[in-house]
Amino acid sequence: MDEFDRLKPGLTRDTLVGVGRVSVRELRNNGGQVIDRVARGEQVTITRDGKPVAELRPYAQSKLSAAALLARWRHLPTIDPEALRGDVDAFLDGRL
Repeated sequence: MDEFDRLKPGLTRDTLVGVGRVSVRELRNNGGQVIDRVARGEQVTITRDGKPVAELRPYAQSKLSAAALLARWRHLPTIDPEALRGDVDAFLDGRL
């Protein structure tokens, strides 16, 4: 159990551990613990003056290897840029 886990329940503990919201100051002072929480799968909202300004969430790693992605890419159909532009123009409202 680290020092942060031994804190008595209170504003900092509730904000940092239970609620998923962290102030910029708390992030600065306890950044390692916040990153550890995110690495375990928690999403954390960063607040400034009580207002949400950013989110930290676990990095979503590709389930496919780079080799598998390249193999799929090699089998994609060729795209005709002029035909694509015509399709997009036909679909979108010309007044945009």
